[in-house]
Amino acid sequence: MPQGIVCAPQPEAVEAGVLALERGGNAVDAAIACALVQTAIDPQMCGIAGFGSMQLYLPDQGQHHFIDFHGRAPAATREDMWEDIVISETEDGFGFVLEGGVNDLGYQSITSPGSIKAFAEAIERYGNLTLAELLEPAIEYCEQGFAVRTHVASYWNLVEAAGRIPHIERLRAIPATAKIYTREDGSIYKAGEILRNPDMGNTYRRIASAGVEDFYEGEIASKIAADMKENGGLLSGDDLRDFQTEQSEPVWGEFHGYEVATNPLPGGGAMVIEMLNILSHFDLKAMGHNSSRYIATVAEAMKIATVDKDRHMGDPRYVDVPLNVLLSAEHAEKMATRIRTGEKTPVPRLNSGADNKDTTHVCAVDDMGNCVSMTHSLGNPSGVVTEGLGFMYNGCMNVFDPRPGRSNSLAPGKSRFTAMSPTIVFKDKQPYLVIGAPGGTYITMGVLQGILNCLVFGMNAQETVAGPRFCVTSDVIDVTNRIPRYIQSELESLGYQVRRSHQSFGFAGVHAIRINEQGWDGGADPGRDGMSLQTRPKP
Repeated sequence: MPQGIVCAPQPEAVEAGVLALERGGNAVDAAIACALVQTAIDPQMCGIAGFGSMQLYLPDQGQHHFIDFHGRAPAATREDMWEDIVISETEDGFGFVLEGGVNDLGYQSITSPGSIKAFAEAIERYGNLTLAELLEPAIEYCEQGFAVRTHVASYWNLVEAAGRIPHIERLRAIPATAKIYTREDGSIYKAGEILRNPDMGNTYRRIASAGVEDFYEGEIASKIAADMKENGGLLSGDDLRDFQTEQSEPVWGEFHGYEVATNPLPGGGAMVIEMLNILSHFDLKAMGHNSSRYIATVAEAMKIATVDKDRHMGDPRYVDVPLNVLLSAEHAEKMATRIRTGEKTPVPRLNSGADNKDTTHVCAVDDMGNCVSMTHSLGNPSGVVTEGLGFMYNGCMNVFDPRPGRSNSLAPGKSRFTAMSPTIVFKDKQPYLVIGAPGGTYITMGVLQGILNCLVFGMNAQETVAGPRFCVTSDVIDVTNRIPRYIQSELESLGYQVRRSHQSFGFAGVHAIRINEQGWDGGADPGRDGMSLQTRPKP
């Protein structure tokens, strides 16, 4: 029986991944089993009509690459179609607020879905089990129901500021969606109550028997296309049929003698590497973990990478991104000098707004040395469910820039930038840290701090993901409530605006597995509901 470890934000999903290992699966099987259950029990964080990025390090098969399955703007998209209805840009750079919320909720917010195709391809190429086998636990949770967890309930009740549509509207605005998630009086399920979604279970049974092709070209595809056409959606049957995942090589960086492998654009890995490059010029350990000097230094690296992302980073099939400059030693040294001399980098925004963090992650490692780090999401959930199908579609159109001529402007077939950065850190050519996170634009900042916690300060996996975090995606340093107030005062005396969160844990939900001579140890972010679990000892 293969041995291994799985870590994710949902206990039910983690258990499904471990049981896949105990059934003879490898780390790929475990990750996909986990991901499928995530779609059933955390259905606004992710889904089969979502998108994501999966890093696969499979030494027993001689493979190390990404399967990227980013959502693509439908062919009916026009660059200027929303230019005249822009209200504001969110403060963290994760989307735009438009009149009527057309990019935020409803049929026009949907891009081509890639998750279920990527899951099926990973299993067919590299797994030991079948997609039908791995769908079984997800089907059971759909049909028998699951207890609504605290994090799910809090997300459903979240009301964000500055024009974002309240999350409860994503559950009740569309009749087919409301039928699943609300009672007759319009109220939603509370934490601890059982929610069932038999329509999603039926869809999963259909995929198990007819194959994933049915979702893109068969009966399911026909139902999707008809619903989109009837309700003014941009997505078409041709968009479904033409969707393809992409296999890509990792983006590599070096930090303190470790090698860091992360995802290429339009994923967020380049931001992680750029920040590590800059910070390699400082003695962070001597500053002290989360000291005011440490936070100020890391915050400036975060701001520099954010500005470079906003100006340059997008879908490389549509945008000429100067990565050779942004990831160069010369750029890192120049930016480090700027920080050292006390220069503060401003982060321009069209206006201010709210952030959004609707994503999930899974890490899996087995005793053959196989490692999987996958982040997948619905982005901003569209709120749309096709009658009888049960699953919610992504809402990825909301992050495209509605202003023409920019790196993330709208274009047919284009993928928008995402901060997803599933990462594997290598020590002496062997995997040492498997890490990733949900959290919108907070993802890169959470992953960065996790890497620093482990590599600079020697923390184990749980300490790595649980250390008090801060985040900078604008001119404000956001800090969690466990950052001492005297540190906040010191930062303010340095001229920084600091905003304290009421939450003790926040700014992404980092999950990690550390691999060393003693074996594995996993860390699940305490701000989410998840856990780390290993297979049971062999009899």
